Amino acid sequence: MDVCHAQGLAGSVVRHSPRARLAPLVDLWWWWRGCSEAVKFELHSTAAGSRARAATLTTDHGTIATPVFMPVGTRATVRTQTLAQLQQLDAPILLANTYHLLVRPGIEVFQQLGGLHRWMGWNRAILTDSGGFQIFSLPGCVMREDGAELRTHGRTITLTPERSIEMQRTIGSDVMMVLDQCIDATSSHADARAAMELTHRWARRSLVASRNATGALFGIVQGACFDDLRRESVDVLTSLGFDGFAIGGLAVGESRAEREDMTELVAALLPEDRPRYLMGVGTPIDLLEGVHRGVDMFDCVLPTALAQQGVAFTSHGRIDLRRGVHKLATRPLDRACDCEACTLYTRSYLHHLVKCKEPLGWQLLAFHNLRFYTRLMAEIRAQLRAGTFAAFHAEQRQTLGLADRDNPPGPQPRARPSRPTQRGDFALHTSTHGFTSIRHVPSGEVMHSVNEPDLEAERVYVAQSSLIARARASQEPLVVWDVGLGAAHNAMALVRALEGAGVPLTLTSFERDLDPLHLALANLAQFRHLRHEAPHRLAHAGTFSRGAITWTLCQGDFLERFAAQPQPDVIFYDPFSTKVDAPMWSLETFRRLFAFLDRPVELITYTASTAVRSSMLAAGFHVARGVASGPKEETTIALARLVAPHALLGREWLDRRARSTAKFGADIAPEHHDALERAIRGHVQFADPAR
Repeated sequence: MDVCHAQGLAGSVVRHSPRARLAPLVDLWWWWRGCSEAVKFELHSTAAGSRARAATLTTDHGTIATPVFMPVGTRATVRTQTLAQLQQLDAPILLANTYHLLVRPGIEVFQQLGGLHRWMGWNRAILTDSGGFQIFSLPGCVMREDGAELRTHGRTITLTPERSIEMQRTIGSDVMMVLDQCIDATSSHADARAAMELTHRWARRSLVASRNATGALFGIVQGACFDDLRRESVDVLTSLGFDGFAIGGLAVGESRAEREDMTELVAALLPEDRPRYLMGVGTPIDLLEGVHRGVDMFDCVLPTALAQQGVAFTSHGRIDLRRGVHKLATRPLDRACDCEACTLYTRSYLHHLVKCKEPLGWQLLAFHNLRFYTRLMAEIRAQLRAGTFAAFHAEQRQTLGLADRDNPPGPQPRARPSRPTQRGDFALHTSTHGFTSIRHVPSGEVMHSVNEPDLEAERVYVAQSSLIARARASQEPLVVWDVGLGAAHNAMALVRALEGAGVPLTLTSFERDLDPLHLALANLAQFRHLRHEAPHRLAHAGTFSRGAITWTLCQGDFLERFAAQPQPDVIFYDPFSTKVDAPMWSLETFRRLFAFLDRPVELITYTASTAVRSSMLAAGFHVARGVASGPKEETTIALARLVAPHALLGREWLDRRARSTAKFGADIAPEHHDALERAIRGHVQFADPAR
């Protein structure tokens, strides 16, 4: 048996082989499976300053250069695409779905007609999902230890680990997946643990069922958005010796930041010598960030699903051809692309096809989107080979997530409804949990996307402040800055907490764009926290004063206006993320803030980003752990001239930070990293053993 473990060096090769630590029973399973040369993972290079890596995965149906995007052919077809189009894409591997093919046409078709490759005429590799996502997504599923019962087309299908593997073997998959239980990313810790442990038991059964199979078998890491569960899942699955590992349970309700954090955590823990697959993700920027964190394989239905809605990914940004601005546009969809949609037709004609729901429009845009994805991955591989991926990543992360740069989305020239659902760049957003919040349309970011906004505002920004508690107890004057007014959830949580308490409160809200507040005020049924005189007066007069409370609006650029405001005791720091509002999270901004503050201050924010915390420390703040918020295990409290009673980050955080690929923000040039690293590690909060 050929045992050759890659150690992250170019040219290293890994073939089927049990790890030395495996139990004898697992060794026996692998003896049954054999040492097939058809499944081989070869690591060629890794990128400086990133976990991105170039490799090849060799299967019975060809060698796949990674990182790679796999078009989704759920039912043995990529929607609207012919076999000739798929070959033109030069995609080396497709994804098909075990559950849907088990339902129709059924296992007997593949048993009699010779497997999926022959049946659909595809001579390249195929990866089959196990059906675990259908257990999560289809209604009426009944979970049992043995497997899952799903109702479809008037009949019940029981999907077990053994039946899933049998179907995948009959299909002739080059890469098979174990059956897993996927759950909502916002599930409780207890529910996430139960699903993870069931996934582990099913993974062991899948291994036994896959003996003598010629294709690869991947385990699936679960654990929702909980660090401890993800680590435990990696430990269990890597001890079983799978050919590769998937990161499951993402793109199911978490924020983009949470998805990236979980991907980074899991990828760093997985073996270097096995391929890593991020399931069901995502947009072009998601693929870029996944590669940066060490992922090799991706799949997602977005290229074809969004094409059906008239959405195209282009070098100009994400374009929605349903918009009226394209009705008379004679320019090509994307001059940088040579597909039929871009070379034969105008945006005006494509707009017509989309508005009429003509199948040709869907077909053209689907091929264009798939071409965009496959070419993005080809360019990433070229950058990895050239040793220039880090610079490419820094450039592309600023552009891939943009909306139409030529015609930025905004309010349309049409009659406004009596209760508007959109104002400027902002729109109402209803979460899967039933509450309404505000979405920033150009970026897609949602204010309070997971947790009920009023509860999150009270828990994160008001309840954990020691200085607010002290002022309430002593009746001392309190000055609070509310940075990022938004729909006023944080500010109103404070007003309601102190109203009638006799605390002299000076509250200053900073905001550049009042559209979110005006949109929320126009929809009071969904934003009940605004059923108070204060936000209405603030929106129309810029100030509210009653009793001991004075609330003032400071409209404009926070970085230009804050120095003229009274010194705060507490700062609610709630701007958009680093992707949308990067200057607000820069080292220079935190340095200016720290230099301005001349009294003990708590700066409270929702993020637990390693890069943001690093900038705070480098600016001079002490940094402490804030309370959990929904799936986030921590928020952050930055302290100026104040320490107690907060739990400061300790050396264990420094150790975890050392494993991060995003230690510093994008605003910090690489030549400054060493000096800042020394400053952070030499920070007084890490020098005192008592802390």
